[in-house]
Amino acid sequence: MPVLRETEFRGEITWLGMVPAGGGIQAEVREALDLGFAGITGERHEGAERGSCVRVTNLYKKGTKIRNVRQLTVLSEEELALIAADMGLERLDPRHLGASLVLRGIPDFTLVPPSSRLQGPDGATLTVDMENRPCVLPGREIEKDHEGFGPKFKSAATNRRGITAWVERPGRLSLGDSLRLFVPDQRAWAGES
Repeated sequence: MPVLRETEFRGEITWLGMVPAGGGIQAEVREALDLGFAGITGERHEGAERGSCVRVTNLYKKGTKIRNVRQLTVLSEEELALIAADMGLERLDPRHLGASLVLRGIPDFTLVPPSSRLQGPDGATLTVDMENRPCVLPGREIEKDHEGFGPKFKSAATNRRGITAWVERPGRLSLGDSLRLFVPDQRAWAGES
């Protein structure tokens, strides 16, 4: 019996982007992404390894070399609309959030279980690392185009910031592709309440 169970949910790619290496977090729009085991070539988060960041300081000293499970940032179109509404904006541009792709059609997307898989038509497969918690960096990018709105991002994006993922199987993702969602076949952990 497979450990990953295919769900009924499909996520249609409605937006693609890449954050160039060496700059901020603002993404450039793309029609397609070619994914290798290291992620997107020339992208800020490309690589099989990365320096540890504030998200894992309870495990490692900042900058310690660790496996890169944050190669891509995947967002939900539906959750972006909710964030924008809570901020008082008509629309939130995924470029400001350093997005790699935006999907439509998977409910409660930010909270899909870690180790879930998103698989494209050619077999390209992304493994979900975990929820991408809101931080101040997208707020700074939003503020450049929408003065006074940047500081509203972090609270509006709670449980809606999408997920980080890494490439399990290389391939190509294009606008309009449908990604199948597979989730771990296990009960929820009961260790914490």
